[in-house]
Amino acid sequence: EVQLVESGGGLVQAGGSLRLSCTASGFTFDDYAIGWFRQAPGKEREGVSCISNSDGRTYHADNVKGRFTIFSDNAKNTVYLQMNSLKPEDTAIYYCAASPAPAAPWFATRLYDFDYWGQGTQVTVSS
Repeated sequence: EVQLVESGGGLVQAGGSLRLSCTASGFTFDDYAIGWFRQAPGKEREGVSCISNSDGRTYHADNVKGRFTIFSDNAKNTVYLQMNSLKPEDTAIYYCAASPAPAAPWFATRLYDFDYWGQGTQVTVSS
């Protein structure tokens, strides 16, 4: 059974940091790209960051570049999203998802490439 389990969300003040984790099971982790997406109330789901587990290539949405970092620990089948300098507009439910396609700069517009999704973790940034 394929599972993606997110953790690490919570409440933080603006300017603070959080690290999200996405632990995968049930598929060959190294063969997949893992993406982080988020959805705020009343808004569409948007891509945040993506990493290819095969070669470590990473991509970030423009609105998080320089603040968020994505990295993986393939031995633990886990991808992390380090979020620094958080802003109230980063408030959303954050989801991780797995795609058999390599990570690419356009990942944020190709949600349909991602076959497996986690349940999400809430991130709330207070002003």
